[in-house]
Amino acid sequence: MTLKLVIKRLLFLVLVVWAASTIVFFIPRLSSRNALRERFGELARTGGFSPADLEKIIASMQQQFGLDQPLYHQYWTYLGNILRMDFGYSLYRYPSTVAELLAQSLPWTIGLLLVTTILSFIIGNLLGAIAAWPRAPGWLRGFATPFILLTGVPPVIMGILLLFFIGFRLGWLPLGGAYSVGVVPNLSLDFVLDLLQHQVLPALALIFGSVGGWVLSMRGMGVTIQGEDYVNFAEHKGLTGGRIFRDYYLRNAMLPQVTGLALALGTVVTSAIIVEGLFGLPGIGSMLNLAIRANDFPTIYGIVLFITIAVAVLMTVVEFLYPLLDPRVRQS
Repeated sequence: MTLKLVIKRLLFLVLVVWAASTIVFFIPRLSSRNALRERFGELARTGGFSPADLEKIIASMQQQFGLDQPLYHQYWTYLGNILRMDFGYSLYRYPSTVAELLAQSLPWTIGLLLVTTILSFIIGNLLGAIAAWPRAPGWLRGFATPFILLTGVPPVIMGILLLFFIGFRLGWLPLGGAYSVGVVPNLSLDFVLDLLQHQVLPALALIFGSVGGWVLSMRGMGVTIQGEDYVNFAEHKGLTGGRIFRDYYLRNAMLPQVTGLALALGTVVTSAIIVEGLFGLPGIGSMLNLAIRANDFPTIYGIVLFITIAVAVLMTVVEFLYPLLDPRVRQS
């Protein structure tokens, strides 16, 4: 990959981040709703503030958030804050900043998303390749069929089904939460086992919801590769079936799947956030649900913008890794 192409991809990444940041900034301001007035209006109804005190509080908070400045000044200040990864203050958890809340929630989301994405990608592609490999045993090729049938079930529906049957009816696994109530987080083996036990159902919901798609796409790629010259040449050389499957069949069929992984990152992240909220994990999904219920607009915008930037960066990283897998791209 040439330096010119690297610079071009990085500039495109900057353009995507700028466009997403601009949309996130202007869309809320097209609405007639005032987030500060709505938030403190709710507090006034429950806390007994007088109208005069309420107006003083709103005016002070507008000055604190910079909403009393002209729109162009707010926009440039906003872009400068984005460069420093400063998403402002949370209304619901004030004076905590959105960046602080993200730092607390992000490890849970990354842990769940990283494990489930890697497992679903590996399992789905391996099963799809076996399903299309003519030398594979019939029972092993048919093992991919149940996962294909689950392709049309969204991860959130799969999570509800797992909660009802495995968690509620059978009682095999906890219904939600990151760990048991009353347990203090520590580095002991008991806590780690308890933590992993609570992650099984949400992880299965994400894996079952995405494995079928990888199986279908990989099986289609495997069928097209079977008649390629390099596969036929390897067979005529007398190579073992395992080596042909690994070096000539699976490796070449995986190349388009890596591109598909980059394209699917947005859907994967969105599904993980929804499943987090369903199972009550303290990740970005639960944080977003709390922000929506509390009308915490700065937190909502900060989460949406952070997810957009993260997906754009991950897609760029995958695009840089692609030449390492396909020498033809590297040479061109």
